[in-house]
Amino acid sequence: MSNRPILSEIAAAITGLRKSEVKVAEFVLKAPQQVMHMRIVDLAQEAQVSEPTIVRFCRAIGCNGFQEFKVRIAQEMAIANNIGQFAIADDDGIADICNKIADTTIQRLHQVKAQLQAEQVSNASAAISAAQRVEFYGFGASGAVAIDAQHKFFRLQVATAAYSDPHMQAMSAVTLSDRDVVVAISQSGRTKDLLHSVQLAQQHGARVVSLAPANTALSQMAELPIYIDIEEDTEKFTPMTSRIAHLMVIDMLAVAVTQRRGPEFAEHLNAIKRSIRSLRLES
Repeated sequence: MSNRPILSEIAAAITGLRKSEVKVAEFVLKAPQQVMHMRIVDLAQEAQVSEPTIVRFCRAIGCNGFQEFKVRIAQEMAIANNIGQFAIADDDGIADICNKIADTTIQRLHQVKAQLQAEQVSNASAAISAAQRVEFYGFGASGAVAIDAQHKFFRLQVATAAYSDPHMQAMSAVTLSDRDVVVAISQSGRTKDLLHSVQLAQQHGARVVSLAPANTALSQMAELPIYIDIEEDTEKFTPMTSRIAHLMVIDMLAVAVTQRRGPEFAEHLNAIKRSIRSLRLES
């Protein structure tokens, strides 16, 4: 039996699973707490597969059977709320820290992938593509995501800026119109200054895309919410996995906007690449 966390084992194995087994993997990654209390017949019903598929899935991820699989799920859930969500022990070495953070990040990204609603990404990318201006708002770790987003969309000939200061956000918001879009990014979805900036932008007609957990103040305010639900312990650490998930969704939006530009847009992207080639050392 592998010592690797079972959810990380599933995340790593998912690309090599059969189509029916992938359905099981996606359900488990989405709802491990629920799976922990299920019978094999319950899981088969929820994942819409046969019971033999469940057995094959368990063996494919290194378990002897369904009972061992449930035990490992239960063990992982028992430690899920430890330090920084990574179950870091005081005597862990650097290799342990690297492995635990990497495994947890991979697991969380697969959870986000399973939960992500493609229609939300499609609607947001359509609004961004049609906008005259696109402003990215975020604080702290989300501010870093906003800057990364500004860099990506600047390359796509989008008039864009990123603000992580409440005063700059407020000034930006009151200059927007119904032809503009704000992308508000928040791990908690409850940051007061960000909510104030979003409200100001909406009062001036701008549409708001949010990257935040469902059922939070920000996602409920936004006309175009994208739900990203990741629980993190931020008492000791700045948000880690949620920041990476937000970067992943920004990439999805950028690629979707690029696709909407059509094949002729490829020459513009090639021109950008050529323009920065002279800034690099020859290999």
